Amino acid sequence: MLLDNLTLFLRIVEKGGLAAGGRELGLAPATVSERLATLEAHYGARLLNRTTRSISLTEEGRELVAGANRLLAEAEELESRIRLGVERIAGPIRLSAPSDLGRNRLSPIIDRFLQDNPEVTVDLHLADGYVDIAAMGFDLAIRYGNLADSSLIARKLADSSRIVCAAPRYLKRCGIPRHPTDLVQHNCILMRFGPDADRNWPFVVDQQPQTVMVRGDRMANDGDLVRRWAVAGHGVVRKSECDISEDLAVGRLVSLLTEYQVAALPLQAVWPATRAQPRRVQALLEAMVGLLH
Repeated sequence: MLLDNLTLFLRIVEKGGLAAGGRELGLAPATVSERLATLEAHYGARLLNRTTRSISLTEEGRELVAGANRLLAEAEELESRIRLGVERIAGPIRLSAPSDLGRNRLSPIIDRFLQDNPEVTVDLHLADGYVDIAAMGFDLAIRYGNLADSSLIARKLADSSRIVCAAPRYLKRCGIPRHPTDLVQHNCILMRFGPDADRNWPFVVDQQPQTVMVRGDRMANDGDLVRRWAVAGHGVVRKSECDISEDLAVGRLVSLLTEYQVAALPLQAVWPATRAQPRRVQALLEAMVGLLH
């Protein structure tokens, strides 16, 4: 409302009278007088000397003319920049993702997206542990599993099973586990999430859930490194299908115990419920939905 009243004030000065200034903006004389009084009350100063035939600026009024012109120009520039960001796909995106998925699946998607949208920048944060996306100011986070945080909105990108697998060279050397309990005799590569290690691997045996506690000589909090250790033949690993689909396709890894595999988990994009998504973030999300499958 202040900006509207400043615009009216400048029209009054430009046209040389309250009525003429009001007509320029389609306002009745009573409304013009009321809004001018509101503006003078806001600044605590008389802005115009008024007679029945003319108006003149007070000292404070002259100061306001210069300031109002500058302020309205800055407001128009700001509005244009914001509207431009809404109408165009432009500006920064901060994205959090698991390390393996980010390096091997998201990176090519981001490369293509930035090529198609050169006015966008992406800040990609790779971490396999919990990330407070609201506190750290992320626009989006990519996560496996069902959403437990009610303060977040989720959109499913794909289904991703967790697959037990190993490299052919490891299986040739150590044998193939035929039952989940055989894993206790194998070297299993463990993933660490914060203070917790993924030692308890779930299965479905005779239609009942069963957990096997595994162990091994390697553990890391980086999913990409865990995958590389498995490809190198160091042990059995349990990885998301999204992370190892190419390794399975070309035979670098071999899936194991598939008949005992638990149900797939969703791969989801999540963001704070209180944060509106700019067009650039929506566009990247659509690109991920189309290419992560």
